[in-house]
Amino acid sequence: MKIVKRILIVIVILVAIPLIIALFTRKDYTVEREVTINKPVGEVFDYVKYLKNQDTYSVWAKIDPAMKREYKGTDATPGFVYSWDSQHKDAGQGEQEIKKVVPGQEVDYEIRFIRPFAGRADAILRTTPASGTQTTVKWRFSSSMPYPMNIMLLMTDMEGMIGKDLQTGLNNLKAILEKQ
Repeated sequence: MKIVKRILIVIVILVAIPLIIALFTRKDYTVEREVTINKPVGEVFDYVKYLKNQDTYSVWAKIDPAMKREYKGTDATPGFVYSWDSQHKDAGQGEQEIKKVVPGQEVDYEIRFIRPFAGRADAILRTTPASGTQTTVKWRFSSSMPYPMNIMLLMTDMEGMIGKDLQTGLNNLKAILEKQ
């Protein structure tokens, strides 16, 4: 009987330790990348303000070329919603909505993930003049993980995973716009 009691105590301790650590672990994370494009800010912003154009440069939009896409509203304006549904495990299902547009400067999005995991994130594409003919584009992604899932932030390199995809998307955007 003593051995069963000891085994149960060890199991409880092994379960309790990560739960206690998660209480003191951050829940929020933000990843941001930038690129300088050899085009004037007006020209760059006029491209990135359209959510549909993300299909040409976003890594995530290119995961499954056969994914089902739906659009509601007027693109480049608040309230426009882009929905996707894919059987590919890395694409899943969700929607992205334009929340705010600051002409010539910034587009704010809310991303709602449905499958494979429910979640919510905010994203911002910001354009600023780097010179008369150059524009800096910053792409920021912010989200959070609820307790106790936030313990995964200790074991997962969100900065590296998401940052790599953001940078690849920005590099794709640069290549597209500098060809025009």
